[in-house]
Amino acid sequence: MATDTKDAKDVKDVKDETPADTRDALEVLESEAKEWEKDAEIDRILKAFRLDAYSVLGLKPGVTESDIKIAYRKKSLLIHPDKTKNPLAPEAFDRLKKAQTELMEEKHRKNLDEAIADARMLLIRENKWTVDSPELKTAEFEKKWQEKTKFVLIENEQRRRRQLKAQMQEEGREQRKADEEAEQRKRKRQHEEDWEKTRDQRIDSWRAFQKGKSGDSDKKKKKKLKPIG
Repeated sequence: MATDTKDAKDVKDVKDETPADTRDALEVLESEAKEWEKDAEIDRILKAFRLDAYSVLGLKPGVTESDIKIAYRKKSLLIHPDKTKNPLAPEAFDRLKKAQTELMEEKHRKNLDEAIADARMLLIRENKWTVDSPELKTAEFEKKWQEKTKFVLIENEQRRRRQLKAQMQEEGREQRKADEEAEQRKRKRQHEEDWEKTRDQRIDSWRAFQKGKSGDSDKKKKKKLKPIG
């Protein structure tokens, strides 16, 4: 215990004896090293394939939720816009957050895992390998798997967008149909209201017409009467 205390004191003494200029230089180098690490991570995130949340977080498929949370916390603290002057930090931070959110969402993570598994099987079939082929254990296979995963994810995204577009078009047609039906009902109500408003006027007109018709009939009867004598 005494030896440990003495060693610590010696280290402190050495540090205290270090010239101020040297300490400043060391601090500058340390600060630059940290900034370089931040810049490197920001660059990695922005170059990662955006549709692959694992790639954005720098993780392998199959990791646990705990691993995802730990990786996100570590990287988000490193590249937080408040802790670096890098102008690209906000964009990298947003992508990192989006990736973490996607992986924590069970449905999205399941779809991503399925796409990655599909890419692996496609690669095996295309090359007529088996799941036991030695090629699957090479770095070259890992590289090809990543490229095939990008291909599958892009196809899935394009399919999703087509389906969304078709859905929106269908919803648009249904909306237009609903609007037309609503307009027809509106015109019908307006017609009924207008008809009701002119009800008294129409009744008066009818009565006047009937009265006039009756008067003409009486005149005709008087004309037909012959004088007596």
